Amino acid sequence: MFVAAFIAASEIGLWVLLGLGLALRYLFRRRRASTITLALIPVLDALLVGAVAVDLHRGAEAGTTHGIAGLYLGFSLAFGPAIVRWADVRFAHRFAGGPAPVKIAKHGPERMAYLWREWFRVVLAAVIASVVMLGLVLLVADDSQDAGLIAWIRPPWTLVGLWFIFGPLWELLTPRQRTPDAAPTPTDSERSSS
Repeated sequence: MFVAAFIAASEIGLWVLLGLGLALRYLFRRRRASTITLALIPVLDALLVGAVAVDLHRGAEAGTTHGIAGLYLGFSLAFGPAIVRWADVRFAHRFAGGPAPVKIAKHGPERMAYLWREWFRVVLAAVIASVVMLGLVLLVADDSQDAGLIAWIRPPWTLVGLWFIFGPLWELLTPRQRTPDAAPTPTDSERSSS
């Protein structure tokens, strides 16, 4: 329960700090305060790992909340900067006259590049989550907690595989990827009539 509450607080804290940081930057023109506020976002992740370590050290049975905390940390660190950039562009556009956000291409080389970037973020998230779990096993957990933590190394790597199949690989195998934005070729009847 302690770790679950910390995960919820970390998620809420992420959005509060993000909103406050962007408001300070664009509404109140306090760029330095904004930068400091946004820099506090990773501190929430460090506190979450600390909470998990304390909970395990106190003898809690390694379970779902500890595994989810590791996954949350991995995805937060891997995707956090992209989320901040995504929100920053939209906030700047809406409140500070910044340029409109660029839409993600629906197909073609730009789409492939985007899908590969996202997939590599998932790989990074899986690496971070795995290192956190192994670190907890080596540094904090006792023998009775090891198996519960190690079991949580598999889910992020399963997600890496699925993300690859339904992301870059899917895009490579679809016809629209092989002929992006190609103009339709005229048929024989159209050629003969011109």
